[in-house]
Order: sequence, then C-alpha cells, then structure tokens
Amino acid sequence: MKDKAGHRVTRDGIRIHTPADFAGMHKAGRLAAQLLDEVAELVSPGQTTGAIDAYVERRVTEEGATSATIGYKGYKHATCISVNHVVCHGIPGDKTLKDGDILNIDVTVIVDGWFGDTSRMYVAGKLSRKTERLLQVTHDSLMKGIEAVKPGNTFGDIGYAIQSFVEANRMSVVRDFCGHGLGTVFHAPPNVLHYGRQGTGPVLEEGMFFTIEPMVNLGRPETKVLADDWTAVTRDKSLSAQFEHSVGVTADGAEIFTLSPAGTFHPTY
Repeated sequence: MKDKAGHRVTRDGIRIHTPADFAGMHKAGRLAAQLLDEVAELVSPGQTTGAIDAYVERRVTEEGATSATIGYKGYKHATCISVNHVVCHGIPGDKTLKDGDILNIDVTVIVDGWFGDTSRMYVAGKLSRKTERLLQVTHDSLMKGIEAVKPGNTFGDIGYAIQSFVEANRMSVVRDFCGHGLGTVFHAPPNVLHYGRQGTGPVLEEGMFFTIEPMVNLGRPETKVLADDWTAVTRDKSLSAQFEHSVGVTADGAEIFTLSPAGTFHPTY
C-alpha cells in the first residue's frame, strides 16, 4: 500500500520513509535539540515557566521555523513544561520555579515540513539524591528502548526493554501516554508503548520514524488529567520524569534525530 506521497505504508499504517527523508528529520531534530540546549541557562529558582516558553517561541521564529504546538488542538504555547509531579503536557505560565524543582521541557518544531520532537529534564537549583536517581533511570530507560530499535525487532521489544529496566529499579512506567510516529505530520501510527512483551506488536522496518518518550514515576504509574484538559499529573503526587528522542530505523539500528548539539541532553552534564 502507498500513501499520497508515494511512500510505502505497512498494514499497520506505518509509513516507510526514504533515505533522503532522513536529512529533513535531522535538520528539524537538530533545531529542536538546539533550543533545548539554549534554555538550560534559563532554568533557575525564581524563573517562571512562561518566560522559558516565551524565549522558545521567539527563537523558533528567529530560526525561520514553525512551532508545531501553537494552535494544535487549541494549545497556545511553543513548549510543554511539566514540573515535579506533572507527567506531561504542563502549560507554561506564572508558575515560579523553586530550588530543587525538576521539570521536563518538550519542544516540537517544523522545519521545511519535517517535525522535530524532543524533550528532556532540567533541575532548578540543587538536586536531591532520590530525584537524581529518578532522572538517571528515566534517561537510561530511553536509551535501552533505542538500543532495541533495529529491523526485525518489534515495538513490544522496545516497550519491554524500557519497562523491565524501570521496574528493576523499583519505579513505574506511565501507561496512559506513549510515543508516536512522525515525519511530515506531528502524530502518526504507530503508538510506541513504553511497556510490553517481547516479540509483540508491529515489526520494525528500515525507514520508520517515531518518538520514544518514556515517563517514569517514583510512585505508582496512574495519572489523571486536570480540568484544563492538558496537564497530566501522577495520581499519588509522586515525582515524574521524562526524556524523549525522535529516531529513524536504519539497516542495522537507530539514528537519533534529536541529539543535543552541545552534548547536554542529560541534566547533570
């Protein structure tokens, strides 16, 4: 089966991209990652999440790109900023960061029609030992998921790699949100679950593009969405962390489109 652009589509609805498409994704992914590099120095006690978002919105425009989130289903911001027990989709605003707060900043930009989507964790002020462990386990679970990406493996293998690692560290994987296909659209098949059984789900093929973005809680995995219809929090108020990369399947593994140009993807660099 082929889509309107002539790309092959698997029976699960997953688009198979061409080698030339990788260049577009690298360009978009690099800009998204660069913006997350730049905001690192803005994250400090006393700063508002709204000011961080305003910086990103301005820089997206300066770079001649487009924010994928402004106007998406009525959303009005260039970032999602999720602080402490907020799991994902936190709305930037007047909230002032306090010493020891952890936050995930998620940015998606459109460059020449391609979507670059990435998020990472930051710390305002001093990091507690317990929180540092949460960030490390979440970061490492993403990398374990990416290690499972190669033709012939399944999406269940990715979920299993993440879930088994997180649970071995006595933390939990959020099940209510998942990664997704992307490319010249923001969200496309497949859903990339961060839990699962080995050998289940669609088989990975060269040319598939998707995000892996595990959310890990110190407490239980359950979440709830607040009255704003966006902000998702842990039901038990435990801390949550998330890291996200956009990847493409290559002949022998995965190419990460959203590597940090400055090498600062991990907050304790």
